[in-house]
Amino acid sequence: MAAYECPVCEYVYDEAEGAPREGFPAGTIWDRVPDDWCCPDCGVREKIDFERKPA
Repeated sequence: MAAYECPVCEYVYDEAEGAPREGFPAGTIWDRVPDDWCCPDCGVREKIDFERKPA
């Protein structure tokens, strides 16, 4: 499983943990997160701006 980080606030979406408060249960892969999804912490960046964190 991979993790993706917001370049503004450093919020991390971890596929293993998901984002339950956003409606993505644990195990939700990044490709299943809608393209128009914005960072839930800062709201500044969209999914396309998130950067994959190295393993």
